[in-house]
Amino acid sequence: MSTSAISRRIGVIGLGLMGRPMAANLLKAGHTLTIWNRTESRAKELVDGGAQFAQNPHQVAAASDVLITMVSDPPALEEVLWGHEGKHDGALDGLKPGCTYMDCSTISPTLVRKISAICAERRVSFLDAPVTGGDWGAREGTLTFMIGGDAQTVREVEPLLAVMGKKWFHLGPNGAGQTIKLAMNALLALQVGAIAEGIALVTKAGLKGEQLFEVMQSSMARSGVLDVKVPLMLKGDFKPSFPLRLMHKDLSLALDLANQLGVALPATAAAREVYNYVKGEAKEDLDYSAVMRFWNK
Repeated sequence: MSTSAISRRIGVIGLGLMGRPMAANLLKAGHTLTIWNRTESRAKELVDGGAQFAQNPHQVAAASDVLITMVSDPPALEEVLWGHEGKHDGALDGLKPGCTYMDCSTISPTLVRKISAICAERRVSFLDAPVTGGDWGAREGTLTFMIGGDAQTVREVEPLLAVMGKKWFHLGPNGAGQTIKLAMNALLALQVGAIAEGIALVTKAGLKGEQLFEVMQSSMARSGVLDVKVPLMLKGDFKPSFPLRLMHKDLSLALDLANQLGVALPATAAAREVYNYVKGEAKEDLDYSAVMRFWNK
């Protein structure tokens, strides 16, 4: 998939672990970039590279043909989009008819549909496009996008997707991307929790976690999670690639969606309790693989 040589006016709101490298790749590709983040210091490297820092989300949206948001949770996104009462600083009011808005955060399908309805009224094309691939994928431009929205809009943003990622899936109408993302993150949380349980079991029996890892890699249990997370879990290296606090948030969103649909998710509910315990005990920001600390204690 080749990227387009045509420079576009892109806005990026949210410059955390994922948003900042995504924005950096767009800037390197030659696009005109306007950015905003609550903590302005996180924008310094991008500004030094030629990006324009806006005073608020409204200014970013007004300056952009394509707006991308990448924030931590639904309340943060709502604040960015609707702004503060009486201040006229929300991004939604800045979006112009004919532009495109793509949210790459992980939020609820309910909020997606609310945003979609408002965008439709304003003749703004909207895609919910959460990502997977970790902060390393954001840096390397190898993210995978799960997209809900109009097929034509997806085709129009493919050159931008190719700058930030290596794969994208158009999964259906607005909300489809977030639904798949929540299901996938629930599975990832369960996998990592199960691996931590297995390591706890074998080490308590006097064996090494590395032995379990080696056997699993040669069995049907082999997976990408093993390759990426287990070496770090065995070393106790929990530097956040995907923070545990966000995985806990996503488990809650998945359970909220399941409740709306009348689907029982007992394993996911149990996993959330374990993640909640470790999140409460943590004194620093940790990767979600730090759920292993539950059994270490």
